[in-house]
Amino acid sequence: MKKKSSFSTQGQRADIGDLVIYRILANRYADAVGPFVFLDHIVPKIQTKVNKEGTGAHPHRGIATLSYILNGEDEHFDSAGNYAMVHSGGVQWMNAGNGIIHDETLNYDSKTDSKLTHAFQFWINLPAKIKAEKPGYLAIEGDKVPVKDLLDGAGWVKVIVGAYEELRSAIPSYSEQFLYHIHLEPGAVFNIDLPEKAEVAAYLPLLKAVINDEEFKAGDFVEYDRNAGSIEIKNINAKPCDVLLFGGEPYGEPIVAEGPFVMNSKLEIAHAYRDYYNGDYGKIDHERQRAGK
Repeated sequence: MKKKSSFSTQGQRADIGDLVIYRILANRYADAVGPFVFLDHIVPKIQTKVNKEGTGAHPHRGIATLSYILNGEDEHFDSAGNYAMVHSGGVQWMNAGNGIIHDETLNYDSKTDSKLTHAFQFWINLPAKIKAEKPGYLAIEGDKVPVKDLLDGAGWVKVIVGAYEELRSAIPSYSEQFLYHIHLEPGAVFNIDLPEKAEVAAYLPLLKAVINDEEFKAGDFVEYDRNAGSIEIKNINAKPCDVLLFGGEPYGEPIVAEGPFVMNSKLEIAHAYRDYYNGDYGKIDHERQRAGK
C-alpha cells in the first residue's frame, strides 16, 4: 500500500550574504522528520567571486550538522581543530556534542571549470546521551559516497545517511535514519518500502515529480503518514529529476530548540548559552587551520 501525504509546503527565504537560501525544515507544519530537525537549501547559483569570509563562526550543541554539496567546494573549520575541504558531491558531517564553534565557506569547485554552487544543510538531532559527548567530525569526498545504479538505466541512488540495500553510509547513525539522493531519468520510476512508524519526507529541489500518484512542484517539501507502506517517485519531466528522501524512527525524547542549539529541556538550552558565553566551546583560527599548522 502506498503511503499517504500528510501535507506539502514550500520553504521560506533565509539568505546569508550572497547565498540564496530556502529554509525547508522546520516549517509551520513540522518540527522534525525522524531525527532531522533542519534543512536549508542553498539554491543553484553561478558564483562570480570567491567567498573568503564564510557564513560566520557560530556555535552548535546537541546536533550533528550535515552539509551535502551538489556543486562547488565546501571548506570546514571548527574549534576542535578540524579542517577539511570537500568538492562537488561531497559531505561534511560534524557532531556538535557538548559544544563546538564552526564555520564554512561555499565556493565554486576549483577542480572543475564550473562556477555553479548548489548545496543542502541538515541538522540531525542527537540522543540525549550523545549530546553530552565530545564533538566529532567526518569529511567524505563525492567519489566515496555510496551510490547504486537503478535497473535499465533509470537513474541512481546515493546513500548520504543510513543504508539502502547493500549500501551503507560512513556517516554515524545513532538511530534508524536515512537520507537518499534519488536521480531519475525522464519517465523513470523509483519504489521503496518503509516500515510502520517510520517518518519520511521528500523534497523536490529543482523539478516537479509525481509521488504516490500526486503531482508536486519544484520546491515542495512533502511529509507522509507513519503507516507501513511504499513511496513511488515518477519523473514526469523531459530531463533528469532529483529528489531528496529522508527520515527515520521518531525521536523519542523531548525536543527544545533555540537558535543554534537543540536540547531536551529549557535548562539545557540555558546551560548551552552559558557555556558558550563562558568560552567553553573554544575558538577557530582560520588561517592556522587552513595552513595545516
